[in-house]
Amino acid sequence: MLEIVGDDAVHRVEGLPGESAPVGLTLALGRLRTLGVSGLRVALPAPGHPLGLSGPPDFNARALDAEEAVICHGAALGLVPEVYEAGPDGDVHVEVVWHVLPVREAPPADVPSLGEAERELAEALRDATEVLSRLDVAGSGPVAEAAIEAYRARAERGREVLAPGYPPRAVRVLELAQRVGLLVSLAYENGHGGAVSSAEMGARAEALRPVERVARRAQVAAYNAYVEERERGVR
Repeated sequence: MLEIVGDDAVHRVEGLPGESAPVGLTLALGRLRTLGVSGLRVALPAPGHPLGLSGPPDFNARALDAEEAVICHGAALGLVPEVYEAGPDGDVHVEVVWHVLPVREAPPADVPSLGEAERELAEALRDATEVLSRLDVAGSGPVAEAAIEAYRARAERGREVLAPGYPPRAVRVLELAQRVGLLVSLAYENGHGGAVSSAEMGARAEALRPVERVARRAQVAAYNAYVEERERGVR
């Protein structure tokens, strides 16, 4: 959902209770509300890390394939996206089919509190910067300079991503998580940097993997903060 929801995408929801055929996203959200859904949680799972998922195995497997899912709060349902490109050459558009599946009503896996996420991110940012410097990923030269400029532009575009009403801490955590995530992306995308052997490239991946995991955990905590506060009766 974080990458595929855009102005040009066409969304349909399939398997919605009470509907015999796929329906549009607006109608689907209204139907979910009548089924008792009062909020939506984001899950960003990756192999070996079922972040935000609660089961059952079939749902988890499909969410892992998509690397994202949405879990309903108030009804034992989840949605997994499937992305297609459709249309003739020169007029191709993106279509997203959200498959509705049953989920287990249980706490989502490995989602930290906002406070925990913020503390983890401060350390992860230091780690990411250290890895980048050690591997000379952000070294001199036109390729490195272009990568850094692209990083800055992406960070600026992603600044306003939470709807009004989210707690300020969630906004702060998400901005920092995106900054860490983009630094990790820069390390992976900008060639080999100072890592010139397969062993050194493996060491870079090993060093960045926990940093990337922290950034993903923090993103989920930030996106789900509004629902978490409602659950606790803060709102």
